Amino acid sequence: MVIGIDGNEANVDEKVGVSVYAANLLHYWQKRADSKLKFKVFLRKKPLSNLPLTTEHFSYEVVRGERLWSQIFLPARLNLKRDIDVFFTPAHYAPRLCPVPVVVTIHDLSYFYYPEEFLKKDLYKLENWTKYSVQKSKKIIAVSQNTKKDLSKFYTIPDNKIKVVYNGYEKQLQSSKVKKQSLNSPYVLYVGTLQPRKNVSTLIRAFNRFQKNNSGFKLVIVGRKGWLYREIFELVKQLKIENSVVFTDYIPDSDLIELYRHAFCFVLPSLYEGFGIPILEAMSYDCPVISSKVSSLPEIGGNACLYFNPKNEKELLKKLGDIKESKTLRSNLIKKGREQIKKFSWQKCANETLEIIKTVI
Repeated sequence: MVIGIDGNEANVDEKVGVSVYAANLLHYWQKRADSKLKFKVFLRKKPLSNLPLTTEHFSYEVVRGERLWSQIFLPARLNLKRDIDVFFTPAHYAPRLCPVPVVVTIHDLSYFYYPEEFLKKDLYKLENWTKYSVQKSKKIIAVSQNTKKDLSKFYTIPDNKIKVVYNGYEKQLQSSKVKKQSLNSPYVLYVGTLQPRKNVSTLIRAFNRFQKNNSGFKLVIVGRKGWLYREIFELVKQLKIENSVVFTDYIPDSDLIELYRHAFCFVLPSLYEGFGIPILEAMSYDCPVISSKVSSLPEIGGNACLYFNPKNEKELLKKLGDIKESKTLRSNLIKKGREQIKKFSWQKCANETLEIIKTVI
C-alpha cells in the first residue's frame, strides 16, 4: 500500500495550528513505514530540515507550481504516474480529479460563522474547494464532534462518512528562558492568532478591569498578527494600559513553555474554535485555564476549565477573580488538567487517522 499525502502544511518554519497537526502525523507515519506501508509526501518546494527524514519507504516528491497547485499541478502529476493507492489531505483541499480514493481532514468551519474575517480569495477557496473535497472524499476526518456537527449542518453529509479523530498533544521536554519583562510579574496569558474571531478585545477589557484591583499583573499576548489585528493594539492604547500588556508575536515552543509554566492562568476567549490545542498546552504545564464556552472548547477542556460567555467580559472578570481569591480552585484546576490531557496524544491521532485511510482502499 502506498499512501500519498499533501505535505505543504507541515513544510513551514513556524508551525501553528494545522501545520502542527500535519507535521506530527508525518513524524509518526515515518516510523510506521515499511515494505507493506509506504508513504509519498508531495510538496511545492523541497522539504525543510524540520520534516522527518527520507527513508526507503517514506519519501518526498516536489511538484512545481504556485497558484492552483492542488487543483492543477498536483492532479496532473497523480494522473500521470499512478503510483499511489490512496491520497490524504490534512487540511480541507483535496486534489481535483484524483485517480485514487481521497481522505480529507476538516478542522473547522469558521468561515461560515465569520466570513468577514477572511480575504475574498481565501473565503472563496474555503467555501468552494472544501465543498468539492468533502463531496468527493471517501471519508472525512473531523477534529472534534463540533466540527462533525458543522459538516453535517452546512454540507449535508451522511453521518457514517465522517469520523472524529481528536488532535493530539505531547509535552515538550526542553525549554529556555524568555524575556524577563514577561516573567518578573504575575501575568495572564493568551496564545493564538490576533484576529477578531479570537476575541482578544474582550480579554483586554476584562483584564483592564481586573488589574485595577490587582495592579501588579500583566497580560502577555502571544501570537502572529492576523486579519484586522490593529483594533487590538488600538484598544490597549485607548485604555492606556500599554505598560501592562506585552505583545510577543510568534515565539518558539521552548520560550512558550516557560510562559505557560509561570503564568497566573491561561485564557482562551475565542468565539469559535475547531479544536483548541492551547488549552491542552496550558494544562500540560500546570497552568489553570479559563475558556469561552462555545464550539469545541468544552468538548476539549472537559471539567478542567472555568468557562465563560465570550461576549460577557464581566463573566471573564469574575473567573479571573475566582482564581485569584481561591488557591483551592487553582489547585483543583491544575489536577483536573493533568487528567484531561491524558485523553489526547499524537500517536493515538496518527494511528486512528491511518486506520481510516486504510479502510477506503
